Amino acid sequence: QVRLVESGGGLVQAGGSLTLSCSASGRYAVGWFRQAPGKDLVFVAAVNLNGGATFNADSVQGRFTMSRDSAKVTVYLRMNSLKPEDTAVYFCAARVGDDGSAYYIRPDEYDYWGQGTQVTVSS
Repeated sequence: QVRLVESGGGLVQAGGSLTLSCSASGRYAVGWFRQAPGKDLVFVAAVNLNGGATFNADSVQGRFTMSRDSAKVTVYLRMNSLKPEDTAVYFCAARVGDDGSAYYIRPDEYDYWGQGTQVTVSS
């Protein structure tokens, strides 16, 4: 069973920064998604298993950076210049059985999900 645990959420003022962590029970391609109240789950960023390729949604490009540690079991999402519209529950997701080179941007491409961590940005 794959386990994912997110941490690092919290309350921050607009313009501030937070770093989210996603600790996995193994090595997987990982994506971050977020869901604001009353809205759909949307893609934020993804990294491939090898850690050499990342992809960000247009809405966070230039502000958010995704990375993974050398052991490849913890993935980070560094969020800078936060805006009130970034307020959401953030989820990390893992895809198993991957060859290591690809990243994925659709929720249905992932097999396991964490419990989510709340990020609130005040204006």
